[in-house]
Amino acid sequence: MTASTTSAGSLGGQQRILSFAIKDKSALYMSFMPYIKNGGLFIPTTKNYQLGDEIFLLLQLMEETDRIPVAGKVVWVTPAGAEGNRSIGVGVQFSEQDKGGARRKIEAYLAGALTSDRPTHTM
Repeated sequence: MTASTTSAGSLGGQQRILSFAIKDKSALYMSFMPYIKNGGLFIPTTKNYQLGDEIFLLLQLMEETDRIPVAGKVVWVTPAGAEGNRSIGVGVQFSEQDKGGARRKIEAYLAGALTSDRPTHTM
């Protein structure tokens, strides 16, 4: 998994562009947040984000060459030193503007694994 961030000016808060590449099914399972309305992803990053920050995510899944553009917002923050040695990062909830496209694509990759009891980055 790789993530990179750039900032963009916006009125009334932070808006950032975040590129995130997930190369394998295990990493996708660990990052996917299916219990959030519209779905979401946990993105390991040491950059400072606040709850509610708007994110424009450029998501690259597996061997796909095209990135999926997804608008979202920060709904989860795991800070440095979090209990249980959790990965530092943020959870980004997908916007309704996406109409479920990113969530459906992720769920297709994870078919059969979503009912697993394996721990993830968030739960």
